[in-house]
Amino acid sequence: MTNPASAAWVEPDAHPDSPFLPDNDGAYRRWRDAKLTGYPASAGELVVELGDPRAMSAGERAELLRVCRKANMAIYRSRLGALEDKDIPHRLGSAFGLRDLDRNPLADDDGVTSLSHVPGKSERGYIPYSNRRLLWHTDGYYNPPARRIRAFLLHCVRPAGEGGENGLLDHEIAYLRLRDTDPEYVRALMHPLAMTIPPNVESGTETRGAQSGPVFSIDPLNGRLHMRYTARTRSIVWRDDAITREAVQCLERILAEDSPHVFRYRLASGEGLLCNNVVHNRAAFSDAPGATRLLYRARYYNRLADT
Repeated sequence: MTNPASAAWVEPDAHPDSPFLPDNDGAYRRWRDAKLTGYPASAGELVVELGDPRAMSAGERAELLRVCRKANMAIYRSRLGALEDKDIPHRLGSAFGLRDLDRNPLADDDGVTSLSHVPGKSERGYIPYSNRRLLWHTDGYYNPPARRIRAFLLHCVRPAGEGGENGLLDHEIAYLRLRDTDPEYVRALMHPLAMTIPPNVESGTETRGAQSGPVFSIDPLNGRLHMRYTARTRSIVWRDDAITREAVQCLERILAEDSPHVFRYRLASGEGLLCNNVVHNRAAFSDAPGATRLLYRARYYNRLADT
């Protein structure tokens, strides 16, 4: 079930001084202090006011960049309201160097996905197209290394009538909390066979092969921390050893805590999330009569420029 090529996820030799390597304690301590200094204390501190995300001013872009550099994410609030325009994610993403879209089979023709409750897709097991809750995950956790999702963008055209709030946790904070608990947990979750996603099979046909890899890895392109994770249990095979089981349970506790680092926010019309693929979830929702929830989602192989 495992993929021999999965070792490509972990290339520590490319960045031997990385603070994310478990043996580099001094570098980690310096990174940790810098990370926590001035870290946002609430979701409100992530919000940046924009006029039009399709044509930001230099000041608006700089403020979004400042927040993303600290928290790997920012929430923008624009004056566009419920305008349906795919140019919004395309042009906003382009302003941050996001050009290489993950054109997955369920995306729209332009590579941006229109997320709403679609019973046909929901019944096939694709939870983002249902109105059910989405458990904690990073986007593209089932993708191979060559298609790492480094950033994604959500733009809300219409919120749900009720529910649909997102939980958001900076993946670097998740790593920090885990490493502070026990560096061996980090080491276990950096193993190239830590987490295996079984193949996807529809109507007896395999549409995606099994994919093994770590939860935490060092991105060989930029030396930054990458995370692939899902809290789903039905479609996950964890490495069968005691330390991995303990590490997974610790991570689950971190995600379940009422922590000041876990931000909760319900996007309104004209608002959006720009991020370096942070860990996130979504509450169940119900649509208002005659007004279905609609969000645009764009996933990228690029990381946000200058972060």
